[in-house]
Amino acid sequence: MSGRHLLLALATLTLISPALSLAVQGAPENASIIEWADQTKTKERETTKESDKTDKSKRPAEPERWTRETWEQGKWPQGFYPLPEEGELVGEVYTVTAKKADTLLDIGHKHGIGYEEMRRANPDVNVWYPQEGSEITIPARFILPKGPKEGVTVNVAEMRLYYYPPTKKGDIPRVETYPVSVGRMDWKTPLGTTRITEKTKNPKWYPPASIRKEHAEAGDPLPSVVPAGPDNPMGSRKMRLDIPGYLIHGTNRPDGVGMRVTHGCIRMLPEDVESLFDKLEVGTKVHLINEQFKLGWSDGTLFVQAYPYLDKEEGTTLDRVTEAVDKVNTSVKGLDYEVDYKRLKEVVEVPRGQPVALNYTPMPQYWHNEVILVAARQSQQGG
Repeated sequence: MSGRHLLLALATLTLISPALSLAVQGAPENASIIEWADQTKTKERETTKESDKTDKSKRPAEPERWTRETWEQGKWPQGFYPLPEEGELVGEVYTVTAKKADTLLDIGHKHGIGYEEMRRANPDVNVWYPQEGSEITIPARFILPKGPKEGVTVNVAEMRLYYYPPTKKGDIPRVETYPVSVGRMDWKTPLGTTRITEKTKNPKWYPPASIRKEHAEAGDPLPSVVPAGPDNPMGSRKMRLDIPGYLIHGTNRPDGVGMRVTHGCIRMLPEDVESLFDKLEVGTKVHLINEQFKLGWSDGTLFVQAYPYLDKEEGTTLDRVTEAVDKVNTSVKGLDYEVDYKRLKEVVEVPRGQPVALNYTPMPQYWHNEVILVAARQSQQGG
């Protein structure tokens, strides 16, 4: 039986658990969790020692030259990586220790990771009150999305933006990656290739009629214009796309970055959008994609990275398995590479957004013997 047929048979027999159903549904579809977070800023956090506070208003200074030497010296900002000479993976997964006043979002934003990414990587950690001293996983390893390594690519399934800046003489090619928020289910972010048409600092916000109607029906009427400042949901920067009504912009509620909470725009952390704003010229290409399943090689090993479908109509779990198997088989065609299809099935069924190696590792003989012994005992006991 081929790998594909074996995996499809397993997937057909698998019952999808309630936990999986929740994972496939994706992030919360409204901003209530952000509003709740605003109300739970405790006095303990407000009185944190100055030495423990991190100024997030600006990104760390960038090096004068983007060279291998400055990279190895740790002088590149968080989320900036040299493009691999071979393969498609950048970054690494690592852990940090939670402090008393931290939230999971605070930790994530400090390391360039959004809400959903942090929640999936730390499923047993309380989002608002991580236990002091606990080890927090930072899922900062990414398979670069398909397509040209130029301009901006936003993968809405991943809720992440990739920017490939032009390379100056003497510098090495690099990628900058940032967490973003995208459109919720009833206000989808459009897909396709577009470009930056306009850039504005400290913009005013003119709420569209549809958004004003929505707020009015919710008992929260909006004015016809919101001036620049702390109450402006556009933040301090906006970049208009060549798709009417859609922007890349900042926010006055950074806790929501990394969730599906926008009306279709791409929302960034304040310090991130200010950094990117200064680099993107009018005319820069922007590729908006929905790539839930990514493949990439690194040091001869095939990795996969899967994310939940944004919408139910995009397919069933069996559809996902079928598509994944086809892509993997195409990637290893003609190669002497044995795929772990069981692991692939697990990654597709419960997508956690972290790269997973697909190289097959045979079960050690003593494990095999132990499995047989346990099965025999259960049979004797009627189990």
